Amino acid sequence: MRQEYLVILFIRLGVVASLASLLVRFGRFKNMLLREDRTINQRIVLALLLGSIFASGVLIRLVAPSYKAIDLGLEGSLVAGLVGGYVSGLVAGATISIPAMFFHELLTMPLLVGVGALGGLIRHFAPDTDEIWRFSPFFDLSLYRIFARRHDHARAAFQIVFLLAIVLSEFLRQLLHHYPRRMFAVPDWPHPHPWAIVATYATTLFAVTLPLKIWNNARNEMKLDEQRRLLLQARMDALSRQINPHFLFNTLNSVSSLIRTNPQQARAVVYKLSNILRRLLRKHENFTPLGEELDFINDYLSIEMIRFGDKLRFEKEVDSKTLDRLVPSMLLQPLIENAVKHGLSSKVDGGMVRFRSSLKDGRLHLLVEDDGVGISEIKLATLREQGIGVSNVNERLKVLFGSDYRMWIDSKPGHGTRIEIEIPELQSSLASAS
Repeated sequence: MRQEYLVILFIRLGVVASLASLLVRFGRFKNMLLREDRTINQRIVLALLLGSIFASGVLIRLVAPSYKAIDLGLEGSLVAGLVGGYVSGLVAGATISIPAMFFHELLTMPLLVGVGALGGLIRHFAPDTDEIWRFSPFFDLSLYRIFARRHDHARAAFQIVFLLAIVLSEFLRQLLHHYPRRMFAVPDWPHPHPWAIVATYATTLFAVTLPLKIWNNARNEMKLDEQRRLLLQARMDALSRQINPHFLFNTLNSVSSLIRTNPQQARAVVYKLSNILRRLLRKHENFTPLGEELDFINDYLSIEMIRFGDKLRFEKEVDSKTLDRLVPSMLLQPLIENAVKHGLSSKVDGGMVRFRSSLKDGRLHLLVEDDGVGISEIKLATLREQGIGVSNVNERLKVLFGSDYRMWIDSKPGHGTRIEIEIPELQSSLASAS
């Protein structure tokens, strides 16, 4: 095997890693990576960005043949499809192949467009989009996952199909390379040594994997930053709502009345109010045991019950096994407050708020339910995006768990609202981030 060929392969990996690292420094590109659901315009912009960058590498190789290592057209087309879907893969593949077509490498465009579409196909059939970012080029690890006990075999099988798709793309490039109107491929000399072919396939695997790993690290950092921002926003929103003058006025007014009629209860209300303020002002963890969250909810509802009297009732059914499970801080308070403020406060005869927690198949299930006035169908359709408390909770869960959580909202006008949340067990890496 020619010695300079190894140098070309190492340079290819260096080039693709450098390009991926440079791209992730641009804020707009980072935002594109974090956004999983993109409009057609956003997909085209992503495709043109990636396509123009990798097309410049093809052009440099054509103008200066000694720079063979910089042509990463196939890898760029596949990555564009994996990250952006069919549209991004097709547009990027066509864009990247334009310089080669002008130099009569006429098979380049069909292959790169097809490879881009293949990347979109892989993304479409992924169990979830996180599987794309978790891809590993190590075949033995994927095999181990298939036979490992209690592992999701469908996900492991997908990883193997993913790997084989990259190998198939390189195989097609090597096959078309030998046609009269051929396209560029490495190695580009007749009858290469078998080890050169093996090294070529391995390089292609890692050239696709490196951008995914580099960009995934950036995505994880952005998710942590977004989680901290949303947590701070939730804490400040809760603080502003709970210590606003109206809330304090009603609470202190209740205390002043109780001082004359029931001093012990007045003391208990002041104590609970101080607990609320102390927790909101001093709490800095991203995650907290469910038991502590419930203590906070109990203090909050105790004050609300004093204000509303018999109009407000609270029931809870808590599995003792769930009390030590970590949940995102301030997860329940916005939902409980919405139930009291929007569901029950306008009802003449009041109503009840129910909370339930349970474990099913290792996942934590939480339920917040009220029998209040309910939510209209039109308002319910936009509640996740526009409802302050609900949208904040939903966005924080999305940042923390990606697609590995569920949040159901069911409401009927005049009958109440029911919100259910299902989350996995928090991983140690997430918990330690707090």
